[in-house]
Amino acid sequence: MTDQLRKKFENIELNAGKGKISAFLSVSLGLLAIFSALCFLFPSLLTTPELRPFYSKYYDIFYYALLIGIFISACFGAYSAILKQNKYGFYGLCFSIIAVVLGCGLIKTPTLPTLPFYAGFDYFVITLIILALVFIPLEGFFAKNNEQKLLRTGWVTDMKYFMFSHIGIQLFSFLTVMPIQYWITHIPNNPVVPYIQMQPIWLQFIELLVVVDFTTYWIHRALHEINFLWRFHAIHHSTEQMDWLASSRLHIVEVLITRLIATLPIFLLGFHTSAVFAYLIFISFHAIFIHSNVRFRFPYLRWIIATPEFHHWHHSSEKPAIDKNYAAFIPLYDVIFKTLYMPNHLASIYGTVGYKIPNSFIKQFTWPFKKYINKLKNKLKRNT
Repeated sequence: MTDQLRKKFENIELNAGKGKISAFLSVSLGLLAIFSALCFLFPSLLTTPELRPFYSKYYDIFYYALLIGIFISACFGAYSAILKQNKYGFYGLCFSIIAVVLGCGLIKTPTLPTLPFYAGFDYFVITLIILALVFIPLEGFFAKNNEQKLLRTGWVTDMKYFMFSHIGIQLFSFLTVMPIQYWITHIPNNPVVPYIQMQPIWLQFIELLVVVDFTTYWIHRALHEINFLWRFHAIHHSTEQMDWLASSRLHIVEVLITRLIATLPIFLLGFHTSAVFAYLIFISFHAIFIHSNVRFRFPYLRWIIATPEFHHWHHSSEKPAIDKNYAAFIPLYDVIFKTLYMPNHLASIYGTVGYKIPNSFIKQFTWPFKKYINKLKNKLKRNT
């Protein structure tokens, strides 16, 4: 998507009575319907293997849900385009027609041969719908910044990050989790594993939070205090308006570094799969929550568990808050290592200080490397 088109989408104001709300709903549902129809057509390539038995069992329900989504998208699009003369409604109508062509009458009960690679389009669609249904109303009723728009500046870029991180789940696993798992399984007679796995699942879950958050605290601190690593982490801090989508803005290099090191204690200590699964679901939801645009203070809980107030101060560009609140879940680590900052008011100004980071997805990917590329170019010029 070009910068001009991105800016057009980011400048949409959802004003009632002008067809913009219906256009937004039509475009959103239409795009999700296209992704869903493609999942039906190419399940072995586009869906997550762990979810396929569930799809096969409830195939008719998912298929009729797709048709209903297409119908709603077409209705909103037709209303916006025809009655309100809104061009974005026309886009939504076109998306719903494409979804109809892909989905209506062409999809049969799928056979699911095993392929060595898959793209998790289904994972992206399902998580986006669930999180949007939870956090859009939550931020609407309990907004910290009431003036912040639903489609705030940078939402298109963050949506691309969200899509990339969910569709690229196999890539990230292949580059991080799988190598560690392979290495750990070849350690003979790990004496720690039996003691860990004999414990109740709930205790292993708590231990995971404590151990992994200690690791991520130091990874996060290194991302701030080591200049080379900061250039990648600065992308995450470049957002100037906080909401649930802002949590997705992570450079791929940071994702690989964090996952590679943070997952090491999980496999090294041999936690049970159920505890790990519960931990991953909880911490993923929690990471989105602490970025959200909500005004909750949690007077006592905020000193025990990282809250939106705690993490918003980490993103603040106010001088006293810079390089503070590194913990992902347990603020006690910031207390112990003297990096806690929690005044009696909420943060309000965000973004990086002293850096001009571009807004587009592609330019943000290349930005951390430009400094070193320019140094290399200058060195080559001097040598010629």
